[in-house]
Amino acid sequence: MATQTQKLAEPKPNRLRYSDRRSVYWLDKLPPEKTGSTTKIELTPRWSELCRSKKLYTQVILSPIWEVSEWALRAVPSKRLCSLAQPRAPAADWEPDRSLLAPLSRATQTAVASARICQLAQPKRRQVLEGSGTKSKPVPMTHLPCKASAHIELLSTPKHDHPKFEGERSVYWPVSRGARHHVASQRLLELSSPKERKALFEGYDPYIVSRAARSASPSPRIQQLCLPLPRKCSSK
Repeated sequence: MATQTQKLAEPKPNRLRYSDRRSVYWLDKLPPEKTGSTTKIELTPRWSELCRSKKLYTQVILSPIWEVSEWALRAVPSKRLCSLAQPRAPAADWEPDRSLLAPLSRATQTAVASARICQLAQPKRRQVLEGSGTKSKPVPMTHLPCKASAHIELLSTPKHDHPKFEGERSVYWPVSRGARHHVASQRLLELSSPKERKALFEGYDPYIVSRAARSASPSPRIQQLCLPLPRKCSSK
């Protein structure tokens, strides 16, 4: 029996001796040659079952009359079953649906319209303006003779204008003599002139120091902040 050292000393087999090798799954022998022109596929039992045509089952029509068993005829329902078999009662505030055509009372059926109601039932005849559509003369509204009460006569009278009503203002307003001979002041001319707008840095000099900045004196806090930190000062 060869030892482990002798096995390791043997040369490795040449796996590339087949020059026309086409697959990495066979190494020690050539693949079998194909004899047929096409590849044969073997169906699995499940595929064969799925390929079969489905069977058509004729539907059995049951009789509408069901046979009740003897035990069902002799059964006695319990109290719980009887309570569940009772129809549910409507809510306390439930009211039945109102009919679409409400019944009319005898007084409504035998009522006779008054002359005023007949007058109000007549359609209004509006006057046609001169510049619209077919021109026709205004037809006055027909009034039926009736005995109107004092309240109806009061409501039928048109309202009068307010005593201080001055009417519509004319489109052309008269300009007074003072407004026509008025001379604008210098301030009014200044306000009426458009505002002069300059560019962003037009007329700006960054080196000009203002008079207030030149005469300003620093506060003790500013002088304290201007001093360097003690830890950064080197001792000589």
